[in-house]
Amino acid sequence: MRTICPPERLLLGPGPSNVHPRIYQALSSHIVGHMDPYFFEIMDETKDLLKRTFRTENELTLAISGTGMAGMEAVLCNIVEEGDEVVVCVNGFFGPRMTDIVRRLGARAVEVKEPWGKAVSLEALRDALSKCTRPKAVAVVNAETSTGVFQPLPEISRAAHERGAILVADTVTSLGGCELEVERMDIDIAYSGSQKCLNCPPGLSPITVNERAVELIRNRKTRVRSWYFDLLEILKYWSQARVYHHTAPISMVYALREALAIVEEEGLENRWIRHRRNREALEAGIEAMGLKMLAEERDKRLPTLTAVKVPKGIADTSLRKTLLDQFGIEIGGGLGELKGEILRIGTMGLNSSRRNVLLVLDALETALRKEGYGVRKGAGLQAAVASYDT
Repeated sequence: MRTICPPERLLLGPGPSNVHPRIYQALSSHIVGHMDPYFFEIMDETKDLLKRTFRTENELTLAISGTGMAGMEAVLCNIVEEGDEVVVCVNGFFGPRMTDIVRRLGARAVEVKEPWGKAVSLEALRDALSKCTRPKAVAVVNAETSTGVFQPLPEISRAAHERGAILVADTVTSLGGCELEVERMDIDIAYSGSQKCLNCPPGLSPITVNERAVELIRNRKTRVRSWYFDLLEILKYWSQARVYHHTAPISMVYALREALAIVEEEGLENRWIRHRRNREALEAGIEAMGLKMLAEERDKRLPTLTAVKVPKGIADTSLRKTLLDQFGIEIGGGLGELKGEILRIGTMGLNSSRRNVLLVLDALETALRKEGYGVRKGAGLQAAVASYDT
C-alpha cells in the first residue's frame, strides 16, 4: 500500500485555498476528548474569535460540523417550515440549491432571478416580496463563487425587514476577505465555510444567528426536521451548559481557532484592503491581455474570486491543464450554464498576494499563447505591476 503523498499545488481556484502553516501545526496537535475542559477552552476562544470576525455579539455563534453546504442546510431547516414563503435570490449556481432545500422542506420558494454575472437588483427583490403574503425569509448569496459577483447586503436587509422577513446570507466566499459586518448590516443569519478566506481545510461551517432569528426558531410550530442540524441543541454544547450533542471534529476546531487568530492579528480592515488591492491588480493584468470579466460592474466584482470569460475558440480545460501541469497552479472552470465559458481565479486569505497575482498572470499568458491566442509578451504582468505602483 502506497503512502499518501499529494502533489504541492498553488490553489487559486474557487476553493479550497492553501492551508496556512500555523493551521497545519494546529491540526497535528494532540487530540483530547470532546468533553475535555481544555477543548471547552478552545471552543470558547473559537466562538469569541468568530464573533469578532463576523462583527457581532450574537450568542448563537458557532461552527457546524460540516462544510459550507451543511451551513446552508442547517440554517434553512431551522427557520423554514411547511407552508412558509421564502424569497430566494438566484444569480448563480448556489441560489438554486437554496430553492431546492426550501422546497424539500415543504415551503414555497419565490425566486428573484438575475442573469449570471449580475447582482440582484433591489427592484426585482421588492417585486418578489410583493408576491408573498407573509414572507418568512430572504436568502441571498453575498459572494457568488460561481460568477465572481459581490452582492451588497444592507439594502436587501432593509427590504426584507420592511416585510417582516429575516435575512439569510451565504458568506462562504466573503468571511475574512470581503467587507462583512453582521450587526451593522443587520444580517439575521450568516453562514460560511472554513476552506476559503480562512485558509482551513474543508469541514466546518461557521454560523451566526441574531436574537430575532433565534426567537423565530424557538417559536416554530413544528420541530426542526434535522436532529443533527438543530441549532438550539448544538448551542447547548457550544454554551456553558456543555450538553453533549455529537463528537466534535476536534482537530478541525483547533484549526479554525488558529485561522481566526491569524485573521485577528492582521485585522479585518487590513484584510479587506489587501484583497481589494490584489483583485484590482489581477483585473488590470487580465484586461491588458485582452480578456474580459464576467461581472461588468466593477463595484460588484468579488475581491476574493475573479471570473474571466474564456476567448472564443479556446477550451477552458486546455488552459487549466497547462496551468496545472506546467506551473502547479489550480484555477476553476465554470459551473452550470457557465461551464466552459469562464475561468475562476480565487485569491483568498493568504493566497491573496502580489506574488500569486503575478504568478497566475504569467502562467495564464503562457497557456493562452500555447492555444494560439495573441497576447503581447508581458502585457499582463506590466499592467499588474503598474496597478500596484499606482
